[in-house]
Amino acid sequence: MNPQKRLQIFQRLQQQNPQPRTELNYQSPFELLVAVVLSAQATDKGVNKATAKLFPVANTPEAILALSEDGLKTYIKTIGLFNSKARHIIKTCKMLVEKHHSHVPENREDLEALPGVGRKTANVILNTAFGQPTIAVDTHIFRVSNRTRIAPGKNVLEVEKKLLKFVPEEFMHDAHHWLILHGRYTCVARKPRCGSCVIEDLCEFKQKIYE
Repeated sequence: MNPQKRLQIFQRLQQQNPQPRTELNYQSPFELLVAVVLSAQATDKGVNKATAKLFPVANTPEAILALSEDGLKTYIKTIGLFNSKARHIIKTCKMLVEKHHSHVPENREDLEALPGVGRKTANVILNTAFGQPTIAVDTHIFRVSNRTRIAPGKNVLEVEKKLLKFVPEEFMHDAHHWLILHGRYTCVARKPRCGSCVIEDLCEFKQKIYE
């Protein structure tokens, strides 16, 4: 995969979707943080259903703390791993109030210190809430990066580092969303939809599937 191909790939993804955004619904960095924590091993659609009921009632660290862990669970019990997620969110809210004046921090170190927030979640927050050029490598981005050969790697950190190195600078901010959406709807795991793919001729996947 050469630089010219990568440039064309992101140009086409941009043409197809000029203003990509997360499919999680949120109105503030804190709402996004809660939604991303809830989204681990869950669908965005499922998270949105839960937060549509939660956020009108509690969308600040103080308000969620007032619910208590058990109260929070009543809103998120439809989401997988809701017990541990409720525990993490309550602990995170306490840290935000005590250490960050109830604001979501804008740096990786402080974000990753929050319970339930790892590197991937921190990258999502830094990129989506604060506009920083980060890429959160989930299963979709890992698959697309390796399958197309945009940024092949043996693990998520290796893929992340290669994407940060290889993605043209002008596309860095939105690359995260383009690659996730491409993996979610076109370059799907079992049977990629190569025949309807806008980058099919640039992709270096050898076992292309046409129907």
